[in-house]
Amino acid sequence: MTVKLVVGLDGQASGERALAHAQHLAELIGDCELIVTYVIEWSPYSFQTAEENAQRHRRREEEIATATERLVDPAVAKLRAAGLTARGLVRHGDVADTLNRIAGEEGVEQIIVARMSEGGFVQRVFGSSTSNLVMSAVVPVTVVA
Repeated sequence: MTVKLVVGLDGQASGERALAHAQHLAELIGDCELIVTYVIEWSPYSFQTAEENAQRHRRREEEIATATERLVDPAVAKLRAAGLTARGLVRHGDVADTLNRIAGEEGVEQIIVARMSEGGFVQRVFGSSTSNLVMSAVVPVTVVA
């Protein structure tokens, strides 16, 4: 049976450390699939006109394409070059809720995330998202320093 792990990227060096740890675990496990994930924080609760919603949808699609191209695809390529099974996901939503939902949908054994990110992401990731994920996760969470 293939063990699945979700690794959350944040676009910073801290996410790279989480990715490296996930790679190490996958190498130890052997039959393992890494699901490399980037979550773009997005609230569905916004009162807008139909035109504003269309523009918002277009921006959302552009953000997904950019995150996939710049963050997720290179990480997946790196893992595959190391001989591992990996695929990528980019989603919009609350970071903790989205990673938890993906874990449930995919039947993963563990979620691997960074403790905190560098730059302006610090408050968002550890201040709320990582701790919320740890408290609500349906699977074990490894938090990498």
